[in-house]
Amino acid sequence: MAAQRELDGVLVEVIGSALATVVEEMSGTLVRAAFSTNIKERRDCTAGLFDTAGNGIAQDEGGSPLHLGSLMGIVGSILERFPVEEIRDGDVFIGNDPYNGGGSHLPDIVLATPVFVAGELTAWAATLAHHADFGDRGHAHIFQEGLRIPPVRLVRAGVPQEELLSLILLNCQVPDERRADLRAQESANRLAVLRYRELCERYGRDVVVRAADALLDYTERRTRAAIGAIPDGSYHFTDLFDCPELDVERELRVAVRVAGEEMFFDFAGNPPQVRASVNVVWTALYATVYYSVKSLIDADIVPNAGMYRAIHIDAPTGSIVNCRYPAAVNGRSETCQRIVDLIHGALAPAVPDRVTAASNGANTGVHFSGLNPLTGKEFVYLETIGGGSGARATKDGLDGVQVHMTNTSNLPVESLETEYPLVIEAYELIDDSGGVGEFRGGLGIRRTVRVESDEVHFWVDTSRQTSHPWGLRGGTEGATAKVVLSEGARPVDHGYTVLRPGESVTIETAGAGGYGPPRDRAPEAVARDLAEGKISRRAAERHHPGHLGCPGER
Repeated sequence: MAAQRELDGVLVEVIGSALATVVEEMSGTLVRAAFSTNIKERRDCTAGLFDTAGNGIAQDEGGSPLHLGSLMGIVGSILERFPVEEIRDGDVFIGNDPYNGGGSHLPDIVLATPVFVAGELTAWAATLAHHADFGDRGHAHIFQEGLRIPPVRLVRAGVPQEELLSLILLNCQVPDERRADLRAQESANRLAVLRYRELCERYGRDVVVRAADALLDYTERRTRAAIGAIPDGSYHFTDLFDCPELDVERELRVAVRVAGEEMFFDFAGNPPQVRASVNVVWTALYATVYYSVKSLIDADIVPNAGMYRAIHIDAPTGSIVNCRYPAAVNGRSETCQRIVDLIHGALAPAVPDRVTAASNGANTGVHFSGLNPLTGKEFVYLETIGGGSGARATKDGLDGVQVHMTNTSNLPVESLETEYPLVIEAYELIDDSGGVGEFRGGLGIRRTVRVESDEVHFWVDTSRQTSHPWGLRGGTEGATAKVVLSEGARPVDHGYTVLRPGESVTIETAGAGGYGPPRDRAPEAVARDLAEGKISRRAAERHHPGHLGCPGER
């Protein structure tokens, strides 16, 4: 009876929900305890639980999908360096290196804590936080991008390793923020250890472990069933990729093969890695593919390692989508966003009702750093600005949102102007930046930032400045992105410039593609659809501008 109860479906579901609650509580604790605006306001962080082999059991839904790349690699990297018998209760490991630490870029620092139950290693709790610190760095290779940390103990059996922490902080531009945010991560991990142990006290250690294994198996079965509903076949797509660091566009490509209940992704033919920050390590590539599949097959599938078993990825080593040491990777999210577009574009003929038109295709990261005259200390302001989301088979795209591999919030203007010597002169949606169609693509964002300090270093990561987000099934393409400096400011060279007091920069993010051919309908029918909530006001205005509602209402 005991063994039967351990595998009972209801019990597995209850324990699975409890584990999901643990990671959500971890994430909430990290956000509340953090000091930097990038975490406490923008929630640029993620939490997860893993089994003893490093397989993901649960990940918080509020985190960024791309963070999975760093989280999924950390436990395996720890176990490669440290025998299990040398890992102690109270240890906390820190790591960020893409080549020796399971990371995907250096600002994403992971803290992993082993969970011991009755003296036996049972699970791992891990938090990732984007430490917005390295604001004035080069990106020719990994050595210019910040401090590389292989998995090492930040805390040893409950004792903080202050010498190691001092070494890390010495290499940071804003060390007080880093110290506080790392402590917030430690607090979140401690909470996870407590909650996991409480779960084991209630149901028994072996039951919880077996339930986690059963959850992975269930996710695998559900994934395979969903893939099996996609028509078998080979699907291909290419897209152009640009960014400020590249002098010319690169053509990215993917071939997807669906065979029964499995999917195969072949990235052969992609450009070689570049002397720029947009290279992608394998952990980031895998996280991107996993997200892309989940978004198309079943949004309710639990994000754990069971899903990965039916997905196979092949990418040439040394390419821009699977780079080798010592390629720079800080801007890998730009390329990852486009990989999602590739996969969605390839599978659009197979599942047209599930795929959106192309979204803004970028992770527009803006970095301002310099000396704050009010505090006399260095500051680093980082934000990723949203854009248009692609139109869908039944709805308009969303305006001014983070899409796909990113999931952070905007930084409120009040917080930004309080924390940094910067002023926001404009923050608005860009009219007509979404592609036209039966359903319209989402609008991009315009943000103008004026500096109030000497020698502020500005850096921008973005894409879609030359290529347009594509429309789908007759919808038109969305508008491109651009960066505009105020009169007299120095030009932006490969995404970088220095701004003086009073100078400003305007960032305009790309819109998104439309879906389906535009329809011509009678005003009465459009007004009826609008009143019944079947279409948005923007879609109604597209059919009959100026004839519906109040003038100028959008």
